[in-house]
Amino acid sequence: MTITFPGPGLADFERAREIVSRVARETPMESSRYLARVIGAPVHLKCENLQRTGSYKLRGAYHRMSSLSPEERERGVVASSAGNHAQGVAFAARELGIKATIFMPVGVALPKLEATRAYGADVMLAGASFGETQQASIEYAERTGAVLIPPFDHPDVVAGQGTLGLEILEQVPDAATIVVPIGGGGLAAGIASAAKQKAAAEGRTIRVIGVQAANAAPYPVSIDAGEPVQVPVLPTIADGIAVYRPGELNFRIIREAVDEVVTVGEDDIARALLVLLERAKLVVEPAGAVSVAALLTGAVQSEGPVVAMLSGGNIDPLLMQRVISHGLAASGRYLTVRVGLPDRPGQLLRIAELLAGSHANVVEVLHTRHGRGLQISEVEIDISVETRGPEHRTQVVEVLRSAGYAPVVLDD
Repeated sequence: MTITFPGPGLADFERAREIVSRVARETPMESSRYLARVIGAPVHLKCENLQRTGSYKLRGAYHRMSSLSPEERERGVVASSAGNHAQGVAFAARELGIKATIFMPVGVALPKLEATRAYGADVMLAGASFGETQQASIEYAERTGAVLIPPFDHPDVVAGQGTLGLEILEQVPDAATIVVPIGGGGLAAGIASAAKQKAAAEGRTIRVIGVQAANAAPYPVSIDAGEPVQVPVLPTIADGIAVYRPGELNFRIIREAVDEVVTVGEDDIARALLVLLERAKLVVEPAGAVSVAALLTGAVQSEGPVVAMLSGGNIDPLLMQRVISHGLAASGRYLTVRVGLPDRPGQLLRIAELLAGSHANVVEVLHTRHGRGLQISEVEIDISVETRGPEHRTQVVEVLRSAGYAPVVLDD
C-alpha cells in the first residue's frame, strides 16, 4: 500500500535520515505511566529536548545546508530566529564549514543569544518583533548574496524534520497516534508525511494530531478556510510556536496528512511543564510541551500507544521559574490570598497558626499599611502558601473565612 502527499516522498525522508544522522542524535523514547493513566493508553515521550542544540531544528537546518552548492556555501547563510532555529543553523554551519549570520530580536533571552554565538555564528540584533527581525535577514540576503535558511517552509527542511517520523516508528512500531507541536508547520508536516508514508508501506495506518497554543493558532482557521490565513498572535509562553501564518508548503502537507489540529491554553501548557519536570524528570520548553498539554486536557483520545513529541528543551531559567509558579497555581498547589487585619499585635501570628493548622506551608508574606482603601487602624497582608491540590486549596480559604477573615484569592 502506498500513499503520497505534497512535498518529500518516503525515499526523500530516508535519504534525509542518512544525511541528518551525521550530526543529530537518535533521541530517547521514554514511557510515561502517569500520562498512560490519564488517557487510558500507553504513552511514550519522544525526547527531542535532549537533541544537540536542545531541539529538533538542527535536523532541518543541516539537511537544507547540506544540499547547498560549493558556490552557495562560499556566500554563507543567513537566518532569523528568536532561539531554536538560530542554534540549529549556527551548529549546522559550523559542522559544514559555512559562515553563518543570524538575526535575532533585540531583547532575545541571553542564554539563546550566547548559545548561538558559542556555535560560531555572527549574531545581529535587529527589530523589536520577529517580523522586523525576519525582514532584516531578508534584506541582508539580498544585499550580500547569503543563502536564506528558512525555519520551516522548504522541502529540504520538511524532509530533515520528517526524519523524526521514521525514528518514532522504529522506536515504537505499534504507535497508533503521534501528537506533534505546530508553529509554522515544518515539524508536523515532516513527521506526519514521513510516518504515514512509512506506515502505509508497512500495510497499516497511523493518526497524527497537531497542537497549537490557543494564543497563536493559525492552522485551525486556515484549514477551515482552505488556505493559509494570518491571525493575530497574543502573548504566549510557547514563543517557539508563536507563528501568525502557516508556511505554504507546510499547510498543503498538514491539510492532507494531519488528522486534527487542537489548541491548548496557557495554564494547560504550564501544567504540562510541571508534569514533565515532576513525573518524567525532563526539562522541556513551553512550545515543546504542548503535546503533553493536549493529553492532560483530554483533547487527544487514543486506544493504542500514543507518542507525544517533546520538540525542545531550551527554556530561559527565569521563565522556568515563572512557569513553575504559574503551573503550581493552575494545578491548585499554590495559593496567594490577600487578607485585611486590625493593626494590632498578634494578628499575623493568628493567621500563621490557622494556616499551620490547615497544613499549608507559607512561602511568602507581604505586609503593608498603605493599601488602597485601608483605614488608619488596618493593615493588609498577601500570603502565598503551598497546597496539596484544588480541594486542599479550597479548605485553606474556608479556614480563614471561618475564623472571621475575608480572604481574597489573588491567583484565580
